[in-house]
Amino acid sequence: MWDHEIRAMASTHCIIAASVFMATVLPAVLVPGFSVYGTHLLWIYSVSGAVIAVSVAVFWLLGITPPAKKHTVGYKLSRLFRSCLYFILSCLFFHTVVVLYGAPLIESALETFSLAVLLTSLTTLRCLCVLGPNVQAWIRVFSRHGAMSVWDTCLQITVACTLVGAWVGAFPIPLDWDRPWQAWPVSCSLGAMIGFLTGLVAAPAWIHYHRKQLTYKCK
Repeated sequence: MWDHEIRAMASTHCIIAASVFMATVLPAVLVPGFSVYGTHLLWIYSVSGAVIAVSVAVFWLLGITPPAKKHTVGYKLSRLFRSCLYFILSCLFFHTVVVLYGAPLIESALETFSLAVLLTSLTTLRCLCVLGPNVQAWIRVFSRHGAMSVWDTCLQITVACTLVGAWVGAFPIPLDWDRPWQAWPVSCSLGAMIGFLTGLVAAPAWIHYHRKQLTYKCK
């Protein structure tokens, strides 16, 4: 049951993971002095852009993105506008949360906002791709027993892994090790990316292993 969807999910995740790899390797070849630590903000936006472009394209081609209720140009533009608005609001939300957790309010504001953009690209964007700009559907999926498809379960796993990775990545920052990856927000963004990639592997594997026990309510 759901073997076709699980295979499609695994293929999608491989493509997205490959885009992360290419967004890290290509700038290192083409941009003099590029490095994950030395030019960290450039790496963040390179990876974020790659994940956004590839995710939107792949989810659209697979037909995972919910179809528009209306086929008028005005409705589609309205939906696109709401998606962009939710993306921007998500960046501001993550920026605020990170500041409340102890990040500098004014100093390093660009670095903090860049981390927020990365977190939005790895989490909120997937919600937009899988569920569309529907906040009620988002709340449903992340409530207890709210998943109604394997893609909902996948969304729960990848988002959780990403956020936990970013949180764990903050632990080494105050330690007096004087390492380049302890600079703000390197360890958090690397932790988020490692968590995201872990979620890409763990989601289809967990769903495949538990596929006989999974039951979903009708939408």
